[in-house]
Amino acid sequence: MSPATIELIGAAAATITTLCWIPQAIKVLRTRDTTAISLTMYCMLAVGIALWLAYGVLIQSWPLIGSNTVTIVPVLAILVMKIRYG
Repeated sequence: MSPATIELIGAAAATITTLCWIPQAIKVLRTRDTTAISLTMYCMLAVGIALWLAYGVLIQSWPLIGSNTVTIVPVLAILVMKIRYG
């Protein structure tokens, strides 16, 4: 398999897993309802995404860098809302 094909697979995976957080973030921002969201899970997720982003920067992988840069935004928005509104 060519390196370009491998990067394309990574980009597709990154796009799908990045976009999956958008509906949850929109719902939380609209309703301010975070009762069913685990604070511990979102804290762990935010740290994990930050580590994946650092790893992507270190190995210079644009799918990792791009997807984790975008993913951290809705995840942090949800986390802030959870902390703020419980």
